[in-house]
Amino acid sequence: MKIMNATFGSGCFWCVEAIYQQFKGVKSVTSGYSGGSLANPTYREVCAEITGHAEVVHIEYDADEIDFKELLEVFFNTHDPTSLNRQGADVGARYRSVIFFHNEEQEEVAEQTIRELELLKAFDKPIVTEVFKFSAFYEAEDYHKNYFENNPEQGYCQAVVRPKLEKFRQVFQEKLK
Repeated sequence: MKIMNATFGSGCFWCVEAIYQQFKGVKSVTSGYSGGSLANPTYREVCAEITGHAEVVHIEYDADEIDFKELLEVFFNTHDPTSLNRQGADVGARYRSVIFFHNEEQEEVAEQTIRELELLKAFDKPIVTEVFKFSAFYEAEDYHKNYFENNPEQGYCQAVVRPKLEKFRQVFQEKLK
């Protein structure tokens, strides 16, 4: 087993966490914050957009089972990478599309994937996904962990998380745990 890390921001971390938790080869998914200037930010501070952090998921995956490119395939298929600082009704820089690479190989794969998608005109608008070197990850407060699993009847989960999760399950059926 070769455990690697990946860190992605693609909107509300409740959605992203629920998706990657079901992907074969993913060992753990933790919601949190990256890309900002303040150590140990709180959800309130991130929401106030005073820290510069994005809501992200930090993923541990077995590189013997899946590779970074497959994680990126999920990333680009489960959010709008052409929407600057928003995903659906969630608006603000904390919802930006961002890949925090952990090594040079991840950086190369991320940049190449974006170039390929642009050449294929996979989206109607240009991709605005940022690609930055990973520097720090701060876990979200406990009540954010496994949010969809623990709150499936909550309004946001019903209206936003569940439809994204259902789409993911249809598209990636063969790669589900």
